Amino acid sequence: MTTTAPESARSCITTAHRGDVRLWTQTLIPTSKEAPADAEAPSHVFLSRAGYIRKVGAGVYDYLPLAWRVLTKISDIIRDEMDSAGASEFLMPAMAPMDLLEQTGRAEAYGDLLFKLEDRHDRAMYLGPTHEEVITDLVKSAITSYKQLPLNLYQIQTKFRDEFRPRAGLLRCREFIMKDAYSFSTHVEGPGGLNEQYDAMYTAYENIFRRCGLDFSIVEAEAGPIGGSASHEFMVNCDTGEDTIMVCPASGYAANVEKCEIGDRDWSFDHAPAGDLETKHTPNLPGIEGVAEHLGTTPSGMLKTVLFQPEQEQDGVQWVLAVVRGDHDANEGKVRDAVGFACEIADPAEANKAGFTIGYVSPRAAMTIDGCKLLIDKDAANAGDWATGSDKKDHHDVRFNWKRDACDLIGDAAKCTVTDIRNAEAGDPSPRAPGAFLEAKRGIEVGHIFKLGTKYSEAMGFEVPGQDQKRAPVIMGCYGIGVSRTMAACVEMSCDDWGIRWPMPIAPYHVLITVLKPDAELLTQARTIAAELSSKGFDVLIDDRDERPGGKFKDADLIGIPVRFTLSVKSIEAGGVEYKLRTSEGKGEVLPLEDAIAKTLQAAEA
Repeated sequence: MTTTAPESARSCITTAHRGDVRLWTQTLIPTSKEAPADAEAPSHVFLSRAGYIRKVGAGVYDYLPLAWRVLTKISDIIRDEMDSAGASEFLMPAMAPMDLLEQTGRAEAYGDLLFKLEDRHDRAMYLGPTHEEVITDLVKSAITSYKQLPLNLYQIQTKFRDEFRPRAGLLRCREFIMKDAYSFSTHVEGPGGLNEQYDAMYTAYENIFRRCGLDFSIVEAEAGPIGGSASHEFMVNCDTGEDTIMVCPASGYAANVEKCEIGDRDWSFDHAPAGDLETKHTPNLPGIEGVAEHLGTTPSGMLKTVLFQPEQEQDGVQWVLAVVRGDHDANEGKVRDAVGFACEIADPAEANKAGFTIGYVSPRAAMTIDGCKLLIDKDAANAGDWATGSDKKDHHDVRFNWKRDACDLIGDAAKCTVTDIRNAEAGDPSPRAPGAFLEAKRGIEVGHIFKLGTKYSEAMGFEVPGQDQKRAPVIMGCYGIGVSRTMAACVEMSCDDWGIRWPMPIAPYHVLITVLKPDAELLTQARTIAAELSSKGFDVLIDDRDERPGGKFKDADLIGIPVRFTLSVKSIEAGGVEYKLRTSEGKGEVLPLEDAIAKTLQAAEA
């Protein structure tokens, strides 16, 4: 599902309050012609050059006055919609005791991404990347009855993630600002249930990103390390996005690569062999492309067998062999759903000990090693001429045929299942509209909502008695927005060769008055115009610097204020001010002040 800002979700201008007026020389806007050496993403380049952010250390930034104004406006929109949806704001500490994470197993699951420290009493602490455990511990201590639920609490706070290689400025950093909310219910369906809470947050998020002026998509997503039964991501659409979104143009279905379903595909094991099975020596070959070339085939003519391990043995299953075509990637979430239990990529040492030859595993390994479950992707369950590993180091088999060489496996429904277990790709059949095909888009995740269920309440013993007086784990939801990430994603979405182009609702100022020659008379005129704009709810920045006009115009484009009034002796003699939108090409037009203000009001409503 893709959505853009409507004509008027809620106006970003309110006449109930005066706008802010500020002189450039009274604030800190250190613009620069050069970007930092490590800046590659447009948002990193322009936010640095335009004086919004300054690098303090790897993945850690100062938010300068312009940036703070943007972040404040995003946060105010978030607060407005969260409050309207029935959530209450509060604040948790950034630092928490490690034993909270140990109760849920996430102390280990987060691994090196977790900032860990010890206090002077040698107590293990961590800096929160999210706060599920902290809030569960809090609400557990305060809620004693179903009558106190449902409840939804949220905070806007600094979070920490110890990225090994921070990059792209605010898009992948170590310290970031985030809104996280948590809902608590005693049931799933009906009034006050998890689904009602989730739907309210879904709607609130739609409103938030529309009001921010963003072009975004809502996609089905995997829950990832947060956990839970269902989730959606809110993605800003832009060509420079780091995430791939799969979209059905006919139905509007959208999902990220990890979650995207694939429509029906024909498959059959009933193919005659192309010849005898033959083993070939394939030493020192670089990846599947090199092996395929050596064998006289292509990656799409090979079978790739990926070995998974259940978190614990399930009904005798110790190993899961996921077979996909050589040019496809096995999808861990789909593998999990196909077998019905959690599993992860197998540990090579354990796999080798069990008899697998990692890098050369064939589907036939499931016939010789105990405790194996074979999953075959539909695209891999075809043809009579496959190249595969041979279960022997530095060797591959050619002309593998399912019906001839794995007859006992494919005939045993308990051991073998054919299903969708790979990542979707552009051109795959749509799962929602027969005859349509998936398309790939790029995006940046700015929001993520989860149905957590009882994952955390069960782990931390959070139960309340229901109407029947029986105690049961509380059902939770989790709802996050990257506030600083949203600012950066907006720049990725809306910039040009000269700088940022802010949407009106979250621009640091709505109008920039550029005074070409800041003498007393022109500055007085500028203040008068600014006061008139302020009375109508606009935030105004007056560029009162004694600088060359060309430099001022370049800085105006760079910082990206939506509307520019240029004030000069010539414009006054011509009857007004020069009016120009940041998104328009060429020069502005000289208008009477009343007309320029009227156009600015129209721009604010667009």
